[in-house]
Amino acid sequence: MAKDHYEFKPHNVGRWLVWGGYALILAVAPLLFTSSLSQTMLSQMGIAIIVCLSYNMLLGQGGMLSFGHAVYSGLGSFLAIHTLNLVSKGHWPIPVSLVPIAGGLASALFAVLFGYVTTKKAATPFAMITLGIGELVWASSLMFPEFFGGEGGISSNRVAGPRPLGITFGPQIQLYYLIAFYTFACTAAMFAFTRTPLGRMLNAVRDNPERVEFVGYDTQKVRYIAFIIAAFFAGISGGLAALNFEIVTSEVVSGYRSGAYLLFTFLGGATFFFGPIIGGVLMVLAFVLLSEFTKAWLLYLGLVFLFMVMYAPGGIASLIMMNLRVAAYGRLKDLWVSYLALSTTALIALLGAGVMIEMVYHLQLNAALGPNLKFLGATLNAKGVNAWFGAGFVMLTGIGLFELARRQYSKQWGEIQEFIEKEIKRRETL
Repeated sequence: MAKDHYEFKPHNVGRWLVWGGYALILAVAPLLFTSSLSQTMLSQMGIAIIVCLSYNMLLGQGGMLSFGHAVYSGLGSFLAIHTLNLVSKGHWPIPVSLVPIAGGLASALFAVLFGYVTTKKAATPFAMITLGIGELVWASSLMFPEFFGGEGGISSNRVAGPRPLGITFGPQIQLYYLIAFYTFACTAAMFAFTRTPLGRMLNAVRDNPERVEFVGYDTQKVRYIAFIIAAFFAGISGGLAALNFEIVTSEVVSGYRSGAYLLFTFLGGATFFFGPIIGGVLMVLAFVLLSEFTKAWLLYLGLVFLFMVMYAPGGIASLIMMNLRVAAYGRLKDLWVSYLALSTTALIALLGAGVMIEMVYHLQLNAALGPNLKFLGATLNAKGVNAWFGAGFVMLTGIGLFELARRQYSKQWGEIQEFIEKEIKRRETL
């Protein structure tokens, strides 16, 4: 029946700007960073963004702490590289650009099997079951070399199959744009999922499963379907990784890889949709750049994680959103001195701790090279009392000053929040 009146539905300009900016960044990034290393890192960032977003579908949206998400990204990698080998041999006449879809579908099929058992439970039992399945699959990767390739893994060549428009995916720039397309499409699809009734119900299962069951929904079925969808996107990321590296080893299904997904999704911010995007970028920067800078990079990463858990449990995304709220009420300018003090004192403490960590690592791993080492352009004597005393003094001084700055910041932050609450109530009365 025709409507007898007009309805005006304004466009969400902010959302269009955000998504347009996201697409623009993906398109322009390799034109700004043109080196081979930069394009390789950008490709890895796209892959990491997809897998972290898929993991957050379980953790942030469903409240399901998984210790085995690498099972699905890893199995997607193995199935994708087997598919790529079939394409290379001419058995499957499909374009290479569709190989990641094969990885996603394969991971979804494995999730149908494993997820039925896993999602029978929630909370801690769910986490323990995922951990057990992860260890089971990782052990199987060494027991069945016919499929997993043993310790050497399985290699392939992505320059195969049909070549539409002359695109071979041999040059890294061509592969990057394929990854960028999948990254944007998968991000949009996972965001759309959060707006569906199933996505909303998944949030309800996370927050109050008893009430969801009371109104007639099967919480296990909701978790099960979400688990399969998350595995599908994880498999796509695994397929893209297989194309990028052209080799897949048993490491891709290890608990170490699952732990990395958890850590960086948390650091990015599991409570916000864009948090895992930040986490994916940080994961590549840590694995590629930080690991080249120092052998103690895992220790630094653990310290950062500990710091975030203590002072910003919502991750980087929560810090951004809280400060955007303050900026919306015109009070962000009042905090710049406090932020400067916090960052300066934190860097001082990190400098002292870094010197001590590097000296310990030097004595343990490079003792044959002598006691001297280079750190940030300075020469340090790892066996000298002065170096240890100076590093300890700098670290303790930085920690003390940071605590003073933090207390002042907490007081100022509380006053600003009180002002915002009063302003909200004042506006409501108008």
